[in-house]
Amino acid sequence: MSSMPRETLARLAPGTALRDGIERILNGRTGALIVLGWDRTVERLSTGGFDIGIEFSATRLRELAKLDGAIVVDRDLTRIIRAGVHLMPDPAIETSETGTRHRTAERVARQTGFPVVSVSQSMGIIGLYMGATKHVLEGSAAILARANQALQTLERYRNRLDQVTTALSASEIEAVATVREVAVTLQRQEMVRRISDEIRQYVAELGTDGRLVDLQLEELATGLGPDSQMLLGDYLGADLTTDEVEAAVAALRGLTSAELIDLAMIAQTAGLIRAGENLDAPVQPSGYRLLAGMQALPRPVIERLIARFGDLQTLMAANVEDLMTVDGVGEQRARLVRETLSRIAETSLLDRFS
Repeated sequence: MSSMPRETLARLAPGTALRDGIERILNGRTGALIVLGWDRTVERLSTGGFDIGIEFSATRLRELAKLDGAIVVDRDLTRIIRAGVHLMPDPAIETSETGTRHRTAERVARQTGFPVVSVSQSMGIIGLYMGATKHVLEGSAAILARANQALQTLERYRNRLDQVTTALSASEIEAVATVREVAVTLQRQEMVRRISDEIRQYVAELGTDGRLVDLQLEELATGLGPDSQMLLGDYLGADLTTDEVEAAVAALRGLTSAELIDLAMIAQTAGLIRAGENLDAPVQPSGYRLLAGMQALPRPVIERLIARFGDLQTLMAANVEDLMTVDGVGEQRARLVRETLSRIAETSLLDRFS
């Protein structure tokens, strides 16, 4: 899957005027080179052609593609700035392309930072270049097939994430949670995040054809458990600042697919253990993620509760009067915390042993 920004793919998705124009160019068996942006850099690279400054439309794009040279539109895709332009990017810029049009497209994209579309007359391929990234635009049928396969994978990942999250919660309630269980949960969270991002990329590329995929994605994403930042905050929050927790999450997201399989690598990257330490070492959560699930509790109150009781087991043992000793926790909030934690404990244990 390419790393092309989703907003860029969405501008060329089926149902947009730009994609309509490109499809007309393909059907007319003519090629095209289209720069999606205009500034002084693009102007310096442009020679010849016509300054037209007309309103953008698919039919005009198709007709102007019959001219030799490139077409330049503004970044908002509202006006066609120039047509029949000869582009002269820096020849020293490296390119892996062989065809003249594609080589020019890649170099212009690298030099200007604007997306550049290259429509191949001979091969019928739409190439999108942005910076050092190239993406080949495909028809909706091929993208839908991959999107549906990804949705099936996401459903399996989601089910497994629910299972390991429930098991971790039960272990936390029983005070027998281990580094391994936390690492497995982090692993499954990251796998769900990555496949979800891939599907969102497909949705962006599908445009109007991706509505059903988007609905299915939203359904599968509804009610997900705590994200990686919340989970790490539960175990590392007492020792690390918020920025350091976010850095640990970023490090997890930077793991390769091969590294994501290694639970020891995940635990070390997250800061749960050092190299060589035991994955089965016990860990004790602060209770942050359970408290954060109570919408009636502001974050400062949650932090004061954690500072007062220290860990989940002590927090669960506290009665209403104990909870009310914390600043900002009146009788109503104290009963909410007490009843919610009791309900979570009961539900987790029932799920575990059912």
